[in-house]
Amino acid sequence: MTAVSIPDSGVTGATRPPRGRRTWRARVGTVVPHVILLAYVAVACAPIALIVMNAFKSRQAIFEEPFAFPTPATFDLSGFETVFARADFELYFLNSFIVTVSTVFLVLLLGSMLAFALAEYRFAGLTALALYMAVGIMIPIRLGTVGILDLMVDLSLVNSLAGLVLVYTAMGLPLAVFVLTAFFKQVPDELKDAARIDGAGEYRVYSIVLPLVRPGLAAIGVYTMLPIWNDLWFPLILTPAENVRTVTLGTQLFLGQFVTDWNAVLAVLSLAALPMLALFIIFSRQFVRGLTSGAIK
Repeated sequence: MTAVSIPDSGVTGATRPPRGRRTWRARVGTVVPHVILLAYVAVACAPIALIVMNAFKSRQAIFEEPFAFPTPATFDLSGFETVFARADFELYFLNSFIVTVSTVFLVLLLGSMLAFALAEYRFAGLTALALYMAVGIMIPIRLGTVGILDLMVDLSLVNSLAGLVLVYTAMGLPLAVFVLTAFFKQVPDELKDAARIDGAGEYRVYSIVLPLVRPGLAAIGVYTMLPIWNDLWFPLILTPAENVRTVTLGTQLFLGQFVTDWNAVLAVLSLAALPMLALFIIFSRQFVRGLTSGAIK
């Protein structure tokens, strides 16, 4: 038999780092990113927690013990009573809810349909259309405020929620199309071809493929929802009337009137922020899954 020589890899037991040292380094490499992220979360969430805590405290307790939790002795709801007595925040919340839900629905529907077409078909002007969508991401829509206002006036959509929905839909579509196109391209062609062979039309193929891109839809939904709820620019310009004010605009006007009433100020800030915080916590897993899925793909 011929002896087979195994080449020396150059790695010996003497050159390998001790097992304990490798374990220590691995632990440090795992712990340090978590510590940094937890510190960032604490810095980001501390102001929100401070606002919410002090919203349920008396004025004296806010100044004497701003970092203390409410107690039976300091608990006070006068700020919330002032908010609901002096402003129609139920209507503001309803307006913001209608605008946000309608916009997210239109962005997801129209954006997914256009993204499916861009990913599936080849036609003249495909590259130009994709570049046009990319330009819509890079150029802020607020630069066209004057033209948008003129258009809304011509269409008699000033002081109407429909005008806000149309503007926000136009603002959210470019990113939705850009992201969802990448997700639709990852769907196996065999699945779509099998549906077509079975006689399914293109709308049926689209409905079959759509559940497979749910992570992307969730990410776009959350990313579209948050800026719309928090936006002040377009509600201030397009819907300043009392009956169509959004939560953000109503909050800003309320703060201007009760700037010295800290109970009311903290209460209205808590009311404006908590709904979006709750929704983000509920859909955060889908949001992160959509972002990571797009990055991996």
